[in-house]
Amino acid sequence: MKKILSTVLALVAVTSLFAAPKKAANKVINLWSFTDEVPGMVEKYVAAHPELGVTVNTTIIATTDGAYQPALDQALQNGGKDAPDIYCAEAAFILKYSKGDMESYAAAYKDLGIDVDKKAKAAEIAGYTIDIGSNTKGQIDALGYQTTGGCFIYRRSVAKAVFGTDDPAAVQKAIGGGSGKWDAFFDAAAKCADNGVAIISGDGDLWHAVENSSDKGWIVDGKLYLDPKREAFLDYSKSLTDNEWSNGTRDWQDAWFADMKGVGAKPVLGFFGPAWLINYTIAPNCGGSSVGEGTYGDWAVCNSPIGFFWGGTWVLANKNMAKAKKAAVKAIIEWITLDTSNDGLLYKWANGTLNGEGGTKDTVASGVVLAKSNGELPFLGGQNMFDYFIPANQYANGKNLTQYDESINMVWRDQVRAYAAGQKSRADAIKDFKQTVADTLGIEY
Repeated sequence: MKKILSTVLALVAVTSLFAAPKKAANKVINLWSFTDEVPGMVEKYVAAHPELGVTVNTTIIATTDGAYQPALDQALQNGGKDAPDIYCAEAAFILKYSKGDMESYAAAYKDLGIDVDKKAKAAEIAGYTIDIGSNTKGQIDALGYQTTGGCFIYRRSVAKAVFGTDDPAAVQKAIGGGSGKWDAFFDAAAKCADNGVAIISGDGDLWHAVENSSDKGWIVDGKLYLDPKREAFLDYSKSLTDNEWSNGTRDWQDAWFADMKGVGAKPVLGFFGPAWLINYTIAPNCGGSSVGEGTYGDWAVCNSPIGFFWGGTWVLANKNMAKAKKAAVKAIIEWITLDTSNDGLLYKWANGTLNGEGGTKDTVASGVVLAKSNGELPFLGGQNMFDYFIPANQYANGKNLTQYDESINMVWRDQVRAYAAGQKSRADAIKDFKQTVADTLGIEY
């Protein structure tokens, strides 16, 4: 009996060796972001590539009230199986993660196995995005999929009323597009006012162009620095207010959106911004979804007087991730940021085909992809926006950012508004700006 039992047990053991192995549990990729944009991309890629053997655990925390960064920092510092493997950072704070206080957690793309220098050159990745995403050793540890070089986005009907034409080349000349200075723009503001038109909605529409045109950032040699070009924003804002050249709105508030629909205090000629401002802000607030409804179809773009960029999202990988996840993370990041094929994220994003035909078109980081993509939009009266946004991406400067920009910009904008409204003197506005930065961030002037 014992012999029979031992024989049976031996057969069971042998059978188990040759039985079909159980399917290995999927590797979990922890993805952190502040919107659902990148998670949506990754979901598409993972679904199309089951051979990766991964599932994605997504954490989305909005940047509202500054909630995202502290949570992300803690998760990176705590480490362990729940730490982010892929994480996102936007323009306002990317330098903190690419070359600032949290740089040490980011994996250089080359350490993921990506031949990033060669691929970035071949893809013609916009230079400012590389500058921003490079660490203190000059290695790329973050790249974006968008480019956010800015143009002047204007109402065709309003341009005709003021300048007698809506032709982009003529409007560009009238506002000094590509001139590198603001003289013609403010001359155009006076002409707009004579015709009952505000050239822009509020001073915030001008700020991003001014901010990015500065020669130096907010911090120089560890101290607060007020670049003369940024200081001049005090005078620009005051002129806009005193001469009623704008509608005096604040960006991201109801009156700002009303001007996009054409129902504000006065008709507004235009807004400064990248392609995403058209797609995700002006279009949803234009009052219609087809030509003839609201201001839909009554828009066009031309060059800004000053080259600038506004916003963007960079994608990073945690250098402390488990080795078993590295190949999948590499594949995901490379597909999002460097793949120039028609099946890559960049092509789908540029042509609005990520979720099928007819989606939102956007400018992307690869010049190669943009060159083979169609940027025509009914919203812009059929204009190909890439004709202007491709060079705008080349004019953008990424060398004047700091990891403290988000916080310092808020303080600066508050002081500028107070001065423009006549609530304090120019000297007091600057003095209070320096003191507030010192008090809140510990950065002396």
